[in-house]
Amino acid sequence: MGKVSVVINTLNEEKNLPRAIASVKGLADEIIVVDNYSDDKTVDIAKKLGAKVYMHPRTDYVEPVRNYAISKATGEWLFILDADEELSPGLGKILQKLVRKPKADYYRVPRKNVIFGKWIKHTDWWPDLNIRFFRNGHVVWSEIIHSIPVTTGKGLDLEVNEGNAIIHHNYQSIEQYIERLNRYTTIQAKFIIKSGHKFKWTDLLKESSHEFLRRYFTAQGYKDGLHGLVLSILQGFSEFVVYLKVWQAFKFEPRDIGVTTVMKEIRKVEKELHYWRADTLLHEVGGLKQRIKRKLRLP
Repeated sequence: MGKVSVVINTLNEEKNLPRAIASVKGLADEIIVVDNYSDDKTVDIAKKLGAKVYMHPRTDYVEPVRNYAISKATGEWLFILDADEELSPGLGKILQKLVRKPKADYYRVPRKNVIFGKWIKHTDWWPDLNIRFFRNGHVVWSEIIHSIPVTTGKGLDLEVNEGNAIIHHNYQSIEQYIERLNRYTTIQAKFIIKSGHKFKWTDLLKESSHEFLRRYFTAQGYKDGLHGLVLSILQGFSEFVVYLKVWQAFKFEPRDIGVTTVMKEIRKVEKELHYWRADTLLHEVGGLKQRIKRKLRLP
């Protein structure tokens, strides 16, 4: 059976790392930890748990370090795991079977996001398929935040169910969410500016409202209850902050905006909101009718 390397990037992960490493013990022939000079005991813990540890200068996000970490792995197969994640027992067994009898060169794996204490099954956080398991040499990451890696060869998706999933212990507090929001929005704003985008004040309304509506209605965030509503609002707010930082990069250039112009843009948002409300009600009523028909065995 081909050798499997599990690759983990870390920065101050002393609380999470033991859980992550314990979850791959049955799968990993080699555990590679690339640390960004943690201030806590992450490196000592990694070494005690049998990982090979390498150091890399700090970055604001993980993508620039992915390829360096992969370059240290010697396995024929690689699994990329973040320190705040763990493998479900079922996923480990499936991956072992795929090593013995491969069906592809890389696999997209479902990820179960636990946010504010709840598994988020909608709001665009499930199935959250990620390329995480692949033959060495078939996947390369770009340096763009949250980017999709470049692949070669044949790819397959694992069946979407809880037993096949990575468990991601995502945002665990509002403070953690806001800290990451501030860091990630700065990075996103830099990429937007680098692309040549010129600030438009309408971006503030359009992008934030679009993200909220996409999460809450298109991705059925309403099915996640209060969590879905809050997370949709927070993700919309995140987009708002991104474009505030773009404005900041343009030295807070003043704009004369009349109330009539603002109301015109707000009406566009209202129109989109009315559309999604009607569409959602239509689907919900349609689904209810189908359930009633099935229960009554009607054609």
